[in-house]
Amino acid sequence: MSNPVYGKQAKRSSSVEKKPVQFWLLIVAFIAFLVWTPFQVALFNGQMLEFEKPLFWGVALSSILLLLWIVNYYKSFQLADQRDWLPLAVLLLPITYLLSYFGAASHYLAMNMVLVECLYAIIFIVSLYLLQDQRTNQIIQTAIMTVAYIIVGFGFLNWFGQGKFAGALVAWFSFGVMNGKYTDAVMTDSNGLRLTSVFQYANTYAAFLMAFLFAAVFCLIRSKKWYGQAIHALMLVPIIVSILLTLSRGGLVMLPVVFVLLLLFLKPAKQILWVIYCAIAGVVSLGISKEVTDLGLQLNQKFEAGAAAKAWAFLLIASLIVAALGWVIQKFIAPKMEQGLAKTFAKKLANLWIPVGAIVVAGVVAFLLIGTSVRDILPQNVSTRLENINFKQHSVLERITFYEDGMKVVKDYPVLGAGGGAWAALYEKYQNNPYTSRQAHNFFVQYLLEVGIVGFVIFMAFVIFIFYKYIRGYIKADEEGKESYFLYLILALSILLHSILDFNMSYVFIGILVFVGLGGMAAGMDSQPLRKFSWKTEGAGWIYSLVVGIGSIVVLITSIRFVQAADAGLEAKKIVQTSTSFEEIKAPLDKDLGIRSSHPDSVLLMSSLYQSVFKQTQNESFYNADYVLLTSALKKESYNKDIINALITNYQLKNEQDKAYDTLVANAPKFNWDIEWYERLITQGFELGYAALGQGDTGSKDKYFKEGIAAFERVQAGLKHLATIPKEQLTGRPFSNSPMMILDAGKMYFMTNQLDKAADTLKKGLKKDLSDSTNREIAHWYVAAMQKQGSNDQAVLDQLIKVDPTAKEQIENLLKLNF
Repeated sequence: MSNPVYGKQAKRSSSVEKKPVQFWLLIVAFIAFLVWTPFQVALFNGQMLEFEKPLFWGVALSSILLLLWIVNYYKSFQLADQRDWLPLAVLLLPITYLLSYFGAASHYLAMNMVLVECLYAIIFIVSLYLLQDQRTNQIIQTAIMTVAYIIVGFGFLNWFGQGKFAGALVAWFSFGVMNGKYTDAVMTDSNGLRLTSVFQYANTYAAFLMAFLFAAVFCLIRSKKWYGQAIHALMLVPIIVSILLTLSRGGLVMLPVVFVLLLLFLKPAKQILWVIYCAIAGVVSLGISKEVTDLGLQLNQKFEAGAAAKAWAFLLIASLIVAALGWVIQKFIAPKMEQGLAKTFAKKLANLWIPVGAIVVAGVVAFLLIGTSVRDILPQNVSTRLENINFKQHSVLERITFYEDGMKVVKDYPVLGAGGGAWAALYEKYQNNPYTSRQAHNFFVQYLLEVGIVGFVIFMAFVIFIFYKYIRGYIKADEEGKESYFLYLILALSILLHSILDFNMSYVFIGILVFVGLGGMAAGMDSQPLRKFSWKTEGAGWIYSLVVGIGSIVVLITSIRFVQAADAGLEAKKIVQTSTSFEEIKAPLDKDLGIRSSHPDSVLLMSSLYQSVFKQTQNESFYNADYVLLTSALKKESYNKDIINALITNYQLKNEQDKAYDTLVANAPKFNWDIEWYERLITQGFELGYAALGQGDTGSKDKYFKEGIAAFERVQAGLKHLATIPKEQLTGRPFSNSPMMILDAGKMYFMTNQLDKAADTLKKGLKKDLSDSTNREIAHWYVAAMQKQGSNDQAVLDQLIKVDPTAKEQIENLLKLNF
């Protein structure tokens, strides 16, 4: 009996042999794009000049893909059923980012994200149509799995110390190779070495591996050819070992969750096969994990061919064992299993037995590996990471803090959001403590604060509708129909669920995989005719193609222009290293800023150039040019700390200390936990107030002292708040009172006759060692504040006199001061 869902697709798709040349060109271009993108280190969402060029090339290439799509599908586009409206609906995603751009915290980051969302929309549209053709669907699934396996192999080349060889393989087309090696294919953090392959971030690689572990199991069971079964079974061990080498706790936590959810879609016999393959591959992987880990750590310190061969031998032999077992199970056991278990699992809700059992088994395994000495079978670094999995672990508490801080942003930008990249621009203003994180570590929180409630609702409605209609179609489909698009569910579900815990979607290749997944799910969804709409849609293809064609050309031109801007910016940075010529450095910067006027890196480099020349020549035209440059940039990048600091420096070059100080004060709320900002604010507040006092300007003195004291009191409030943070949570960057900060604040309290506060403040800075001049001065002012209140601290006074015989005289002079 024909499947009602897939039967409609078959009617739409004529046989592949009849497809024109341009159709094959689109397929080849699409596959080439999938192969190219993962090796572009900069297809991270672009927050540095070095990341931008490949990002914009990716957007440009996607625009060309859309133009090829138009050539193939402009005649067949229609608005007859629910699926047909998805190419229209997906355009709302970049539109919401475009709307948020106008009120964005950073126009630079927001525009980058508008282009990224255009790329995602294009990938979805192309995927949706290509994957409705069954032969094309098979080709693209094969290409996706091939790319994934190449990435896994690439990771092991780097783990086994062969980074130079791996870099040479991709250097001819990848922007990620520097000094002959792929950037951070093995990263280092406080946990030691962690495998990242092409992603430079271990947790994102873990999300990728989790998705393709389940994809490999699915392809193994689905494959009808022995070599297909062998290849997919062969990759199970490398994928699982790679997951362990990422040291990703989030990956290990989410893996059983996704596994159980996917089991719910399968018949009991296939559920058993999934459990068997994961169990076999898991046991074998654990068996070699210590050797592979230790050898990799050794080889990354010093490469030895013998040790590398030994490491590859462990991996290859273990993989061959699992491949052989997989072939045997598929050849002799799997065909009989479904028939033999048909009666056993014929009862109602029988397909829930194994998922429920899997939950129990996962719980037991988790308990053994986390709470008992069984974890000692794992490599030491993995064992340590597992030991620290709990809800009081610092990374969990920090993520909760990120999410709470993200909601503060949403509260201030509820409707349209704060624009793409808003978290990176704004987090220092809203953060609960002085952590450093340019990512919110939750895709959904980050999406919400970027595009607001309107954009978030549109995105979630889009995704949920596709999942809902796909599941309806899956339930109705025959066995072949179920398998045709299940890979796309695996990819989208796995990555989106893991993105609750991390910023995987900030890597554009991961986002591409998700939107290919959504496109594939939409191609296989239960699509009902839109009978309520009676208007004719014969011209819909022409109209839609015209609109998206114009849009793709605009995106193409914009992205190429941005590539030119990035090239110019990078050229200027190179010239600075070898030349001091003003005109030579300025020329590429003018080109860059002519295209993107607030491009932060180039704004800062141009500013430093103007300031350097002004210091040398005292020609005010350079000062004025710098002022115009910086103030114009701050209209679009008002939260960019480096640009604000450049403006402060600009004022100071002309000794306009009052303007510099006012800029410090005005921008202090944007950086609530930057202790260096507070130190400057307090110190300069005292210096300017003291200077005003010397000139008899008591009004200015009161103003500066009031602002300096307010800054100091904010620091004290911050310190009290930090004391309430759970001890398991890292507080972040240093945040404490410095001796100079205490001295200046104490002086300001003293000079405004707040003697009790002066004494309390100065007492915080008292040290036993008074050989340091700052410590002695704190002690002088402290004793003076005490005596002026009619009290004394004789111990401190005696200690001062031992070190400084003139201490009494200095204190008496302070007491005589009249403010």
